[in-house]
Amino acid sequence: QVQLVESGGGLVQVGGSLTLSCVASGSIGNLNGVAWYRQAPGARREWVGTSSDFGSQAYADSVKGRFTISGTIGKGTSYLQMNNLQPDDTALYFCKASGIWGQGTQVTVSS
Repeated sequence: QVQLVESGGGLVQVGGSLTLSCVASGSIGNLNGVAWYRQAPGARREWVGTSSDFGSQAYADSVKGRFTISGTIGKGTSYLQMNNLQPDDTALYFCKASGIWGQGTQVTVSS
């Protein structure tokens, strides 16, 4: 069984940056990719980006050019670097790997 734990969320001003971490534990040997999602209050969970340990990446248009996924989830860690944060980025951020979700970490962007 795989467990995922996100951290690194917090309160940041408009234009600021944050880096979220997703730490995987348990049977991580078969992990080869991670996806990040977010859910704003009253909204549906939306996809932010996906990264394969083989190098391919994709991002939602709303974050492209501002957010970057790094790390190697198959070795236990993924990061979501977020730059030029805007109020619309306020949400609970989750990582997902092999069908398993973490508990989320809150990001709040103040204007």
